[in-house]
Amino acid sequence: MANTRCRRITAAAALAASLFTQTAVAGLYPGVSNLNHTCSLVDPILSCSSGASDPSAVDTCCTETFGGLVLATQFWNTYTGFESEGQVLPKNAWTVHGLWPDFCNGSYTQYCDLTRQYDPLPSPNTTTGTPDGTPVPAWRGPDIGTFLAPLGKLDLLAWMNAHWVAQPGWRNGDFWGHEFSKHATCYSTFDVECYGPQYREHEEVADFFETAVAFHRRLPTWAWLEASGVRPSNASTFSLADFTGPLTQGFGAVPYIGCAGPKYNTTDAGKGSSDAGYTVINEIWYYYHVYGRVQRQQGLAVDANITGGRLTNCAQTPGALHYYERTTGSEV
Repeated sequence: MANTRCRRITAAAALAASLFTQTAVAGLYPGVSNLNHTCSLVDPILSCSSGASDPSAVDTCCTETFGGLVLATQFWNTYTGFESEGQVLPKNAWTVHGLWPDFCNGSYTQYCDLTRQYDPLPSPNTTTGTPDGTPVPAWRGPDIGTFLAPLGKLDLLAWMNAHWVAQPGWRNGDFWGHEFSKHATCYSTFDVECYGPQYREHEEVADFFETAVAFHRRLPTWAWLEASGVRPSNASTFSLADFTGPLTQGFGAVPYIGCAGPKYNTTDAGKGSSDAGYTVINEIWYYYHVYGRVQRQQGLAVDANITGGRLTNCAQTPGALHYYERTTGSEV
């Protein structure tokens, strides 16, 4: 399943994807030892700063040198498609989408280590998203959620089933496999070598999930919006400023606000308008630079357009947006 990012992979990112998947067994940086990565012994360096620009000058397990622009992303969905199986949405809360590592220039790559590919439906199906990229084989084993019980993470698994809920039509475990394989393998600090000689199989998987959850729990999108009087409604419409204002105030920087649904100028209300933005609120991306390891969970909030990108794909005409209520029976 593809995420909703509409930016293209740049030529540099495509080249990086090809290079690093060829050396996947050695992680993102060939030759990294599995010894001497006690990150508490070094001062944390801010990702995307000059101090993190040269991977050969720092411990890449203790400083995020690859995916230094970190996006904590959230969904607003109204149903799951698997309500009959107990896959439902949390009441009065947005759900986790993922924790993505962009390059510091805003471009990105994916599926950086095919030895840790647990996505049953890889999207895109090559490492570069183009026909000349390395094919990403579909995972045919058990879903990634089964990796957590042997590590004693049943509480984490339960929380994820309640709050890290897949987009409609996808089961949770398959979606988590997609998020880990496509994104977590492109952080330097989640390389297997960073976990030392006593590494336990899939330890970094649980670590990534815990880290993504920790970032999400500090971003109460529902509460920030509700405090400003913005609640889901099937009867009312909203303006982009209704979301940008309270979320910027709560986060401390401007997030990216994502929409789906029809473009405004294709609707009856927008007929004849030049506004081609989408009209159904469904996603928020919060951007950070991080101090030291991503697992340290200490980020510096930055504006979503820090690299020159857009702040939204939503319609900007006042009253053009829908923030729909959850479907009856789809949340608990």
